[in-house]
This record gives sequence, C-alpha cells and structure tokens, in this order.
Amino acid sequence: MFESLTSRVSRALSQIGGKRTLSEDNIAETLREVRLALLDADVALSVVQDLLGQVRQRALGSEVSASLSPGQTFLKIVNEVLVEVIGGASEGLNLNTQPPAIILLAGLQGAGKTTSAAKLGVWLKEKQKKRVMVVSADIYRPAAIEQLRTLADSASLEFFESSVDQAPAQIAKDALAAAKTQFMDVLIVDTAGRLAIDDAMMAEISSLQTQLNPIETLFVVDAMTGQDAANTAKQFGDTLPLTGVILTKADGDARGGAALSVRQITGRPIKFVGQGEGIDALELFHPDRIASRILGMGDVMSLIEEAEQKIDKKKATKLAKKIQKGRGFDLADFRDQIQQMNNMGGLSGMIDKLPGAANVAEAAKSRAGQQNFGQMEAMINSMTPKERSYPDLISGSRKRRIAMGSGTQIQDVNRLLKQHKQMQKMMKKLGRKGGMANMMRGMGGMLNPGGQSFGR
Repeated sequence: MFESLTSRVSRALSQIGGKRTLSEDNIAETLREVRLALLDADVALSVVQDLLGQVRQRALGSEVSASLSPGQTFLKIVNEVLVEVIGGASEGLNLNTQPPAIILLAGLQGAGKTTSAAKLGVWLKEKQKKRVMVVSADIYRPAAIEQLRTLADSASLEFFESSVDQAPAQIAKDALAAAKTQFMDVLIVDTAGRLAIDDAMMAEISSLQTQLNPIETLFVVDAMTGQDAANTAKQFGDTLPLTGVILTKADGDARGGAALSVRQITGRPIKFVGQGEGIDALELFHPDRIASRILGMGDVMSLIEEAEQKIDKKKATKLAKKIQKGRGFDLADFRDQIQQMNNMGGLSGMIDKLPGAANVAEAAKSRAGQQNFGQMEAMINSMTPKERSYPDLISGSRKRRIAMGSGTQIQDVNRLLKQHKQMQKMMKKLGRKGGMANMMRGMGGMLNPGGQSFGR
C-alpha cells in the first residue's frame, strides 16, 4: 500500500531547500504536487483540501531552526497533520465490559467480513489471550456459515453452529447464551451483506445491534474500493453506532485512498487492516506509522514487531551460538534465513518499511521482488548434506546435478552461491559485533551480491 504515493510525495517534499523560511511562494509548487499525488491515490477531495489547508496554515512563516533544514521543517509539519487526518493514536478494541464482550461485524457482501471474523478471533486469542467464540448470522449465503466453520476449525476458535432456516435474531440469542455458558471472553458475530446498501439489510443489522448491544460494532470494507470505501462506511455509520473500521485487502491497494479518507469522512477510526490471506494477516492500524511510510521515513517499529513475532527465536539463538563459536554459516543455515525472510513478506516487503524506501532505485526494488525464495530453497534441497555444509565442494558437475534436480539453470546455482558468500561475510560481522544493523546489512547482501549501495 502507498507505493506510488510515497514515491511522489517524497519527490515533492525534496523540492524545498536552501530557504530561511517557509513562504507561500516556496511551498506552493510542493503543495500542488502533494495535492495531485493524493488525488491520484484516490483520497477524497474534501480530505485533500482539509489536509493541505492545515499544512499551509502551519507552514507559512515557520522559522527554520538551526537544527532543521526547510525541507525537514516542512516534512515535520506534513507528518503531524497527516497523523491527525488519518486518526491520531492507534485505537485497539474496547473490551471493558462484562464477558462475553460482543463484537458485531457489518459491511457489504464481498468485503471480507467472514474472513475478518476469523482473523479478529485469532488476533484476540494470540495477542490478548482471550477465549473467543464466532458465529455466522448470514442466512442468505449458505457458504458463509461453512466458511466460518472451516476458518474457526483451522484456528482452533470456538464455533457456534447456525443454519439458514433460523432467523438471525434467534442465532444471535442462542450464540450469546452459549458464550455465557462456556465462559467465553469474546463473541464475534458475522452478519449478512448485500451487493449494495438496501433497506432490508440495514433494518436487519440495526435490529441485531439493538438486540445484542455490542461493545464494538466494526464496519468491514475493501480497501481496493478507494474513497468509495469511506463513503460506504459513512452510509453505514448514519444507521449504526459504528465504533471503528476494519480495512481489508490493504495489501492489494497500492494507492491507499481508503486508509487516508475513512477517518475524516466517517469520524470513526480504522482499528485493523488486513494485509494478506493468512488467518493471522490482521494488524492493528497505527496512523503515525502509516504517515511515516507515506512520507518515506519507513516503519521500523512495525518491522521490529514483525521480526519479534515471525522469526523463530530458537533457530536464531542456535545460529548465533554457532557463529560466535567460529563455526561457518553454511547453506542449511542460509535456507533457514530464506524461510525467515519469506515469513516476513520477502525482501521487498522489508525494504518498504525501511527509512528512505522511496529513494531506493526501482531496479533494486524490482530485484528484491523477483527473489524467488521457493526456487532458492529447491536448489539447496537438491544438494547433499555434505554440499550444504561445505559449499566449496560444489564444482561444475555438481552444479549441473543441482540445477537439474531443482528445475533451474546453472547460472541460478551460481547466483545462489554468490549470495550465500555475501551473507556468510555479513554473518561473520554479526558474530563479532551483534546487533540488528548487521542483520539488516546481511539481508541487504542477498538483494545485491555485488555490494552496491541502494541508499540515497
């Protein structure tokens, strides 16, 4: 999300420099470029006008301090306003009620409500250590009940059985009774949607809202619908007392218009974003981090949190001890690192969270995106245990055998071995000094085995 917007906004902000103050004259062109970038990202016009109006008001006449350049001062102002427009502080779920806390999901058909119900259950179970029950009150789409049952089973969530011959109100009543009996902390209710807003759907969801009196009523919306997502959320918000929004399919939305428009138009915060198809692919929405990414300043906090969650700590500790003892970083270790990076979205996913990502050459990003981890694993798996431990043994004939066994070319094997050498050097530095910086340099070595810098 935000790839094009980040690149264009970063270029626009770089235009200001060498000025003692920020004036109408020297910020006009930059604001024009930022305006065009936001509109192209499908941000609602009213939001764009309000954002730029606030930036202009704060920036005009601002003194440039000795420690900040005009560009840095302007960037600071834009960042502050952007955070306010997107939503200020991150807002999690309010579960401060007598259990079970009821969460009602609303939205149009196809927005991802059923999947979000399961993802939210997993998030509550893993991050909040809550006992969660999910139930489907969607009697109009028979597959919805079965879909939620399957997802709940895969995530070991408690599922309350319902059927299409029951009334939604009865399903909700019975599910709540069961959740109380089984001492559940949270009950998540998935509701029916339509292809478009109609009176019957709104009457039904409004009735369920009144009956259940949920502590959270979350609107689930597809990020790829752009500013229409914000407009639809407003229509639901006019009928329901929404407490927040779940933005789905955010990984498929390169523009980001929905994320920037929803809070301003609806007055309701985005609480979660869906960033993939996996059952655990739901993240808390952090306005400050999103603003930082849009402005090309990276999102290191999210990268660190992702590493904390997804890196196998036992394997990492074992590898660290091995390297500290002076034993080499072999191809089996390299395979483990490939798998770890793949779990974190690959190199391109990591690069997007690093400061200055917008200034990384497109060719470098492209190479990162093209890294085929599956192919690399296949080549390593085609080696003998001895070859993995002693890569220098891999001669021409062995390379041909490995290429044939993994469905690759000899040049692919050569590239893999070169990348391993680069990673091996970085790991030696890691063993001597330690620290996240050396680990990141090691990963950067995989991106560019030749050692060229992709920074500013």
